[in-house]
Amino acid sequence: MISDVKAIYDNDPAARGLEAFLYSGLHAILIHRYISHPLYKVDLRFFARLISQVSRFLTGIEIHPGARIGKGLFIDHGMGIVIGETAEIGDNCVIYQGVTLGGTGKDHGKRHPTIGNNVSIGCQATLLGPIKVGNNVKIGADTVIIGYDVPGNCTVVGAPGKIVKRDGERVSLKLRKARKL
Repeated sequence: MISDVKAIYDNDPAARGLEAFLYSGLHAILIHRYISHPLYKVDLRFFARLISQVSRFLTGIEIHPGARIGKGLFIDHGMGIVIGETAEIGDNCVIYQGVTLGGTGKDHGKRHPTIGNNVSIGCQATLLGPIKVGNNVKIGADTVIIGYDVPGNCTVVGAPGKIVKRDGERVSLKLRKARKL
């Protein structure tokens, strides 16, 4: 819990004093981490899902009890966030409102994204399917990533998402077009 509260102060300059304890993102994470996910792991799935739905009603953030979340996740203005059952989120990530980490259909097994450490996902971004996002990635607002992995140390923007920076260097337009072929 300490790393989740610390993440608020590290990522939001508006957080002062005890305000961090009022953040709906923190409430959703704590309910997931300490109630619904443990119930899910011991196969009390109905009760896990019931608790997650109450959390969704209270916070506007839907985290499936099966999702695995690392330490220090910061959810800023979390209304409308959806995190699917087989989603995995690494440590020290930031997710803004309206983000979807979802599946693409009725497949079985791993159906949702795996997010690395130190990843920032902008407002309304949509990541679908069993994709992998590497460490230290920035995903811009309204970006859509479906069906392909994102290597580490990149910035991705657009719909469909395109890598515009890699290892701190701009990716040239010619290189992006060549990758499509």
